[in-house]
Amino acid sequence: MNILGYAQKLGKALMLPIATLPIAALLLRLGQGDLLDIPFMAQAGGAIFSNLPLLFGLGIAIGLSKDGNGAAGLAGAVAYFVLTATATTINADVNMSFFGGIFAGIIAGHCYNAFHATRLPEWLAFFAGKRLVPIMAGLIAVVAGAIAGVVWPGVQNGLDALAHAVSSSGAVGQFVYGTLNRALIPVGLHHVLNSYFWFGLGTCQEVLVTGAQAAGQALPALQQLCVDPALAKTLVAGQSHTFEFANSVNPEITATVKEVTETVKSGDLHRFFGGDKSAGAFMNGFFPVMMFGLPGAALAMYLAAPAEKRSQVGGALFSVALCSFLTGITEPLEFMFVFLAPALYAMHAVFTGLSLVVANMFGTLHGFGFSAGLIDFVLNWGLATKPFVLLLIGLGFGALYFFTFSFAIRAFNLKSPGREDDDEAVEVAADAKNGDLARQYLKALGGHENLTSIDACITRLRLTLKDRSVADEAVLKKLGAKGVVKLGENNLQVILGPLAEIVAGEMKAVGAGEDLSGIKLP
Repeated sequence: MNILGYAQKLGKALMLPIATLPIAALLLRLGQGDLLDIPFMAQAGGAIFSNLPLLFGLGIAIGLSKDGNGAAGLAGAVAYFVLTATATTINADVNMSFFGGIFAGIIAGHCYNAFHATRLPEWLAFFAGKRLVPIMAGLIAVVAGAIAGVVWPGVQNGLDALAHAVSSSGAVGQFVYGTLNRALIPVGLHHVLNSYFWFGLGTCQEVLVTGAQAAGQALPALQQLCVDPALAKTLVAGQSHTFEFANSVNPEITATVKEVTETVKSGDLHRFFGGDKSAGAFMNGFFPVMMFGLPGAALAMYLAAPAEKRSQVGGALFSVALCSFLTGITEPLEFMFVFLAPALYAMHAVFTGLSLVVANMFGTLHGFGFSAGLIDFVLNWGLATKPFVLLLIGLGFGALYFFTFSFAIRAFNLKSPGREDDDEAVEVAADAKNGDLARQYLKALGGHENLTSIDACITRLRLTLKDRSVADEAVLKKLGAKGVVKLGENNLQVILGPLAEIVAGEMKAVGAGEDLSGIKLP
């Protein structure tokens, strides 16, 4: 598999562990003292965040395995424990964070694909097949851990230098990250980029405190802080200390140190929920775009559609705009125009980078457990810095998207929903209503004999084909595909929207020998 194709498969595999974050964030926040004040609930949510590297190992192993079998997940856990224990025994300063989970998942996923059907001599038959997978994953993880114990300190120093360079570059780093975040969505690689910024960028060490005060006023709900590991080494339990946090609502917090824990949190997201009052710089700028910018773009596209087609596109645009506003899930809306008008999508990517710059310029900090929608915005209001200012910025970006999209569509006669050429309009076949949509897609792609891999994420089919030229792109679009992305020589992504996982499952369920000659295509 080519590098780009493998990267997009890894990005898809990352979605499974990342999908655990909403419940983790929900429990963690609701259990805090400023909300429901239920300690066991907060600890339950915190447990998921604390074990996120392990979840990465489990999820990636399952995602990379041929059939998503649970044996791959077990192997992922074994590989993670062996890898990290081996590396830290060789060098106690090694902290691979979420990278350890990624490496373990990759080892386990490939071990499953290589050994799950292996036969052994009769006297070893008990260990054959899927039982062999965790054994082989553990053995390979020992070797990988030994290598990591030697080389990872150098890698970690390089990553720390990169993190420092990005964070200290200010507006430049924020703009580049925000722009790339959106620019990589069409090829499905944005999760790989996000994983480093949200789970690996910067570290802090958890400190339990009592009697926290800011500007002379008590902060009774504040029970923990997350500070620079170098600073944490100088703290003494029972002594009062003043902690400084850049751009925070409370830039200086005075508290008595109760305990300096061994818990080290990595990444903008993990640090934000862990009590680092300077975290959130690489999440805050997404709220203005997802809650206001994209809905503004949807309104612009609705009004730009011919009057006779507005009723046809209005319902779809409203539903995906509401989804973006409430939950921060933007792909269904983005894929409605990314292939019709790439220039509009380029504007959107640049505006996202600009949003991160503006949000940080005004000193706002905010975070999310899943995505930057209204639910996360309200839920984490108490942890945010200047959330009301962030709302005002969002209104500004809503207006920016609306007016620029409206002008660009009309001035340059760009295509958008309702403005497509008649021969490019979606013509979903009638058979789709009878449950045959998966078979139609399968036939348009060349049938099972042309497909070596069928997978899906939230909005797209991720396919590996023997001969990509057999796939009929025009028919795929008439069946309802919003676009087709070609990666390397044999990889193809078909953008379907939220139906992708359902269609992929139904395609897999179609028998390899089933005759598709009677299936009609538009």
